[in-house]
Amino acid sequence: MIATHISIRGKEAGNFRASFRLVALFTCLVALAVAIGCNKTKATAEQSSAAVNPDEVTVDSALASHLKIGEPQVHEVANSLQVAARIETDASRVARIGSPVPGRIIKLLVMEGQNVRKGAAMATLHSTDLSDTQFAFIKAYSQRGLAEQATKRADELVKADVIGSAEVEKRRAELLQASAEASAFRTQLHGLGMTDAAIKKLEATRQLNADYPVVASISGTVLERKVTIGQIVQPAELAFLVADLSNVWLVADVPEESAGRLHKGMRVIVNIPSLPDEKVEGKLSYVSPVVDPATRTVQVRMDLPNPHGIFKPAMLASMTFVDHSDQRTTIPSAAVVRENNKDHVFIQLTKDKFVLREVVLGPEYGDEYVLESGVNPGEKIVLDGTFHLNNQRKQNAIKGDA
Repeated sequence: MIATHISIRGKEAGNFRASFRLVALFTCLVALAVAIGCNKTKATAEQSSAAVNPDEVTVDSALASHLKIGEPQVHEVANSLQVAARIETDASRVARIGSPVPGRIIKLLVMEGQNVRKGAAMATLHSTDLSDTQFAFIKAYSQRGLAEQATKRADELVKADVIGSAEVEKRRAELLQASAEASAFRTQLHGLGMTDAAIKKLEATRQLNADYPVVASISGTVLERKVTIGQIVQPAELAFLVADLSNVWLVADVPEESAGRLHKGMRVIVNIPSLPDEKVEGKLSYVSPVVDPATRTVQVRMDLPNPHGIFKPAMLASMTFVDHSDQRTTIPSAAVVRENNKDHVFIQLTKDKFVLREVVLGPEYGDEYVLESGVNPGEKIVLDGTFHLNNQRKQNAIKGDA
């Protein structure tokens, strides 16, 4: 019995070992199959990734019809310097208008933005100083008249041998003094702003008028109004700022290191962002002989005719100073694709296949960029239609298509 039991246990152990070997072999085969499958999947993915270039795009005939293909062109490009600029009023055509006499504003006749003509009244003020001077003038003018009559009478009496010559000389001295006083007060009235016509009217009527008109000293546009009704103004105060805007200045501050090449009469091309359709060119009319020590810049300006008033003071602009010209390779600005802060163009590989390539661009001249590098001689690029082509490339990248 013992031998039989041992024999049975031996058989069971052998069967167990055989089963274990089979399970181990099966497990190894499954692991090997999985590994082979993973390697194939990885290889397929790598092949697929290598086959798809996200910068390439193939177009259909519909999109191809909207593309303009060509080569970079060689154009004459001027060597230039571009700086920020601004429009300012012509300082020789600006007038600060105030009252030569102290007084209270009783009437306003113009407001900001209105055009005025030289000599036109802009406001009226009431001035007691003016009336006091008028009164003194009338008194002196009357005294002169009396002195003239007394002198004439003395001359007649001398001829009749009624009075002596000493009396005549006395009367003439009184006339001279009265004339001097009248002339002095007349000069004061001129200084207070009264015209010759107004003074003659005062002589004739003897009527005082304390209302004084503040008149425009030049023709132009009212840029600032500093007074209101009821305000008391002094002679040193600004009441109105008037400027003739038929000509303005285009002013720029050029860095010291770049200002040495600038000179009066140099050609200037102007770009005004708020007036993109205006093509403006001119010549430098002024280059400052000194450097601003605070900003280390040299101020330059160009005269800008403004007959229609479209150029307004404080408008922002840019000035391009044009020197000599060189032959440079250029591409249209419409050909440039800006991505990730870099410039690109589409190179044509085949009739319907294109690739996006990074390029290095130089300065912009109008609608053209100088091409520094990135396109080989003989290669064709997309000159126009890059927006639609780039959209198609991005859609293909999302879908995973070539």
